[in-house]
Amino acid sequence: MSTAMGEPAALTKRQSDALNTYNNSVSNFESILGQRRAQINSNQRLPNLPGQALYLARNNMMSAYKDLTDALPSKIGGPNKYGIPPAYLNADNEPLLDEYRRLFDLMQAPPVNAQKSDTPFKDVVDLGTAIARAKGLDATNAEAAGRISLGLFFAETNGNQNIGNARSNRYKGSLQTGPAEDQNGRKKWDAIKKSIAVFDPALSLRDDKEEARVGNLDHRLNHWTAVRDALMNAHADIFPHVPAIVKTLPNPIDQMKLFELIQIIPSPTRSALGSRNLVDYRISDPKVMAYLRNNSIFTFGQADRARTSATFREILDAMWLFNDKFERALSKSDEIKARPKG
Repeated sequence: MSTAMGEPAALTKRQSDALNTYNNSVSNFESILGQRRAQINSNQRLPNLPGQALYLARNNMMSAYKDLTDALPSKIGGPNKYGIPPAYLNADNEPLLDEYRRLFDLMQAPPVNAQKSDTPFKDVVDLGTAIARAKGLDATNAEAAGRISLGLFFAETNGNQNIGNARSNRYKGSLQTGPAEDQNGRKKWDAIKKSIAVFDPALSLRDDKEEARVGNLDHRLNHWTAVRDALMNAHADIFPHVPAIVKTLPNPIDQMKLFELIQIIPSPTRSALGSRNLVDYRISDPKVMAYLRNNSIFTFGQADRARTSATFREILDAMWLFNDKFERALSKSDEIKARPKG
């Protein structure tokens, strides 16, 4: 799928080692992709957490390339369709990431009993907007909350509803929640549903229908209830901060990134929101930095992994792997907004 880089003349040992490590990482990624594809095509039983080895191999390839371009800046090539900074990805390896995504789509396909929606994107926007209104936001800021909610859907599942998780046996569904998180969200929804019914009876009626439909099935396998419960569990209490967040972070992509951090590092993000200066709030706890790295932030290359602290502005800037997803969410949100009402 890709072409390994040859070794030019007169390299230092550091440069030569970085080149060899990179070439080996590409070969290893290709090998694991091919192995998993063969297993799927032949209907073999997959190992537990079949996506983890793929994820680590992808990260190793990107890390090795960043180390190579740090040692040999001349190796930085042109842009790639994934919007990954060129110092982290050789565009020649786009086909490897294409196959990576295809395999995850197969491994994380929704179970046969999952209950899909014909309007999955609008559902997310509607639920996020209604919850924000119930939390006291005006129409403009509630609309921003709905847009941010759609960003979370793309961040967690690439916009695919009811999926599993090839890297975890705990998380599933349209917003990738665990059982306890889903239960907590359901309780919180019950507490505000009557208030939502007053200003949005149509949404309340839809909720009644989805509750009857899901019955005793895991609520995470119904798109509507999965999104509803996830937003109530982790994000509804943050929606009152939306006006201040929009003022501090006028870029809608940054707003989505901040709410995604509620998923990844909830306590530090809440502390940052409560501080006097969100963007300059600094994280230095090694455990928190590890959580960030496990979610592709400061993950790639020795220089990034050596960081012991970061401000929220630096964290948001380092979330470039989310940019493509959030840009698609923003486009979809604009499309929904432009549709006639009713």
